[in-house]
Formats: sequence, structure tokens, C-alpha cells
Amino acid sequence: MDRARGMSVRLKLTLSYAGFLMLAGALLLAAVWVFLLRYVPDGWPALLYVAPNRILLLGAFAPAAAAVMAFLLVFGLLGGWILAGRMLAPLTRITDATRMAANGSLSHRIRLPGRADEFRELADAFDAMLVRLEAHVAEHQRFAANASHELRTPLAISRTLLDVARRDPDRDTGELVERLHAVNTRAIDLTEALLMLSRADRRSFVRERVDLSLVVEEAVETLLPLAEKRGVTIETSGEITPVEGSQALLLQLATNLVHNAIVHNLPVQGTVWIRTGIGPEALTVENTGEKLSPEMVPALTEPFQRGTGRIRDDHAGVGLGLAIVKSITHAHDGTLTIVARPAGGLGIAVQLPACDR
Repeated sequence: MDRARGMSVRLKLTLSYAGFLMLAGALLLAAVWVFLLRYVPDGWPALLYVAPNRILLLGAFAPAAAAVMAFLLVFGLLGGWILAGRMLAPLTRITDATRMAANGSLSHRIRLPGRADEFRELADAFDAMLVRLEAHVAEHQRFAANASHELRTPLAISRTLLDVARRDPDRDTGELVERLHAVNTRAIDLTEALLMLSRADRRSFVRERVDLSLVVEEAVETLLPLAEKRGVTIETSGEITPVEGSQALLLQLATNLVHNAIVHNLPVQGTVWIRTGIGPEALTVENTGEKLSPEMVPALTEPFQRGTGRIRDDHAGVGLGLAIVKSITHAHDGTLTIVARPAGGLGIAVQLPACDR
């Protein structure tokens, strides 16, 4: 935004310091003058040449007062300029850092030394903001690269299949259509997952009272055929859990958690435990499965990250399941906790603010 250039803050502070100093000096001189006048006779013209009298005192006092005021003016301007410069030096460093951040350099930090005051609190808050911005930008860049890679894969497969069909017109088209349908379905699922993730990040939803237990029950009923197909047993427990948020997003959260627990489970005789309730943890989902190292668990919520050794099949998803869960949880001002179970599998807890209405 273009604005007309005005006086600098340093000049304003300098003039303010000098003005207050001049005012204080003038008040002091006025007080001395008024105090002296009370004890000095005033007669005109009889006492004109008799000392002391007000006429003679004024003649002696006025030049000295003028000299003092001139000294205070110079001293106020010079001292105010120096003091204002020292006071505003931290603000200059913060301004320089802001310009560097505006030009795209988020790695710079102010690191203002000294004890805590208003400027140092501002600098520390700005450094913390830069840390979050740098991490957020890096995460988005990594996400964009991974999304481009994931979207490019089905498109490249489709082009290869079409090239093969064009070179061999007599080839059976039934198999080609089935493979193209599968590839296209995966691309659509990935696109819808990206849109869901973007919607949760923007928090563009209307909050309403939602019973999380009913949402989880709906998600379990939807995925029960998949669990039966894989031989996974689902055990649910809990009570009415009122929360405030979007029913559609919370249903997506519960569906992703249950789907993840079913797909990434033991090959046979796996189990999923689901519990809802009022308290610190509104929803917990645990499942049996392969043992995971604690170091690998934090990466599972990153987009397109999957656990090492996890079987990839038609139901494995697009690598955004837990990333969407994390985004939806944060959009509802909640907390997501993921731990590796000692016996294998994961334990996931979702903490959401309870609905008071």
C-alpha cells in the first residue's frame, strides 16, 4: 500500500522529548519567578533604581532564563535523538527481519538479546511465527511434490495402457477397460481426498452438536463388510459423546480411522477396538498388526506416508487417511495421539472439546 511519507517515529519521539523538557523548564522558571515576585517590592517609578525591585530582577532574570531555555532546547533535541535511536534499534532489527520474510527468506531469525521487555517479547513472538511459517511452507511444498507424484502415477499408467491399445488394435479391450477403470477410480479417490484435506485445513464448515458415538457406529456399519472379508473382528464400546463440529468431517475422521485399523491389521484373526466416551479422549481406536518402531509413528500422519512393510492392495487407500484425520482433528481444536502398541499395531486417541449445549 502506497502512503504519503510522514515524519519518522524517531523524529516524533525526539520532538516529544524536547517538547516535554522545554515545558518542564518553562514551568520551573515560571514557578521560580512567581515565588520571587511575592517577596520583591513593586513600585513605579519611585523604586525604579532601588534594589531589589521587580524591574531590576526581570532585567537580570530574563537573559538567564532565555539562555537556560535555549540550552534545554538543544539538549532535548540532541538527547532525544540519541535516546530515540537507542530505544528504536530493536524495532529496526524487527523491520529488517520482516522485509526479509516478505521477500521469501523465512530462515532468518531476530534473536534479540537482553532482558525481556516489550520489544524483546515482540521479537520472540516474531521468531516463533517464522518457525511455524517455515515449517508450514516446507510441509506444503513437500505435500505438493508428493501429490504431484501420486497424481502423475495413475495418469502415466493410463497413457501406457492407451499406447499399448493403440499399437495393438486386436487386443482384448475388456481387460484394458477394467484396468483403466481401476486406475481412474484411484485418481478420483486421490482427488477427493485432497479436496477433503483442503476443506479441513480451511475450517470452512458449520459447527453443530454431533453425537460422536453415532458417527462411529455409522462408520463401523459401512466398513463391516470389509472387516468380514479380511477376517477382522471389530469390538465397540462407549457412551453418548456429544461434541461440536461438522458431522460430515467427523464421519470422515471415524471412517478413516476404522478403515486404517482394518486394512493395516494381521493377515488373519485381527481385532479392532473402538471406544467413545466423555473425557480427555473422545475416541480411541486400537488394532492388532505388525510391530512398528516408535520412530516411524510420527511420520504416519504425513501425507502419502505409509508404514514400512504394510501390504498395498486395492483397499490400502491413497496415503492420506491419517493425514486427513490429523487435519480434521486440528480443525475441531482437538489433539491426535498415535502410539505403537507393544504387541503390534497402533493405538490412536482423538481428543475433542466436549459440547456444552
